[in-house]
Amino acid sequence: PQLYNEEMTIEGVDARHISKVLRMQPGAQLQIVSDDGVSALAEISAIDSEKVTVRCLEKLAESHEPRVKLTLAQGLAKGEKMDFIIQKAVEMGAYSIVPVAMEHSVVRLDGAKAAKKVERWQKIAEAAAKQSGRGKIPEIGGQVLKFKDAVAEAKRLDGAIIPYEREEKTGLREFVKDFKGESIGVFIGPEGGFAEEEIALAKENGITPITLGKRILRTETAGMTTTAILLYELD
Repeated sequence: PQLYNEEMTIEGVDARHISKVLRMQPGAQLQIVSDDGVSALAEISAIDSEKVTVRCLEKLAESHEPRVKLTLAQGLAKGEKMDFIIQKAVEMGAYSIVPVAMEHSVVRLDGAKAAKKVERWQKIAEAAAKQSGRGKIPEIGGQVLKFKDAVAEAKRLDGAIIPYEREEKTGLREFVKDFKGESIGVFIGPEGGFAEEEIALAKENGITPITLGKRILRTETAGMTTTAILLYELD
C-alpha cells in the first residue's frame, strides 16, 4: 500500500511470509504492485521478520488486468459460499464485488457483523489476487448494500445485466453483441433467486435481464459462468 518508488518496503503479514515461509534472502527477486497500479520487478536489498526492503529493477509493461471492469453484485449466500464466490470472481478477473442483501437472502447481516464479514471478504480477495497474479486487489464494497442501492450504483456503469431463470429471449451473446462500454455490472441472486419486484426495479433502471441457458444454475455457479463468458467475449 504505497505509491511507486525505486526503493520500497514491505511490512506486516507479507514481510513475515517472505522471510519465514518463502525464506527469501537479499538478492532474490519478486514482483510488486504499488497502490498507483505500477507493476515492477524488484530485488530484495534487506530483510528481517517484520520488514523487507526492495529495490525496483524495472517497470513491467504487461498488464494482467482485463480491459473491461466487471462489478459483481452478489446476493448474500449461506455459509462459506460467499468466500468461494469472492475467491473465484477475483481469480477470473472481476474488478470489484458488491455484497447485496436481497429479498430471498437467507443470510441477514447488519452493523458490526456485516463490517466484520466485509473485512474477511477483503482479505480473501487480497489472497486470491496475489495467487492469480492480478495487477490490483479488487475492492469488496465497504458495506453490504440493499438491492435498491446496488441498482442505483449500477447507473455509474456502462451497462448491467441480471441473469434470471424466467428470461427466455435475451442471452449473453445478444447482449455482448451490442455492448461497447468499458464497465459492466452483473447481478446474481441468492439461493432463493430474485423476487419479481427486484427484477421489475432492475428493468426500470436499465439493467437487462438475460438467460444463461436451459438449466438453472446455483448462485455460486451463475456468477462464475457469467464472469467467464463476459470476460472471454469482451476481453
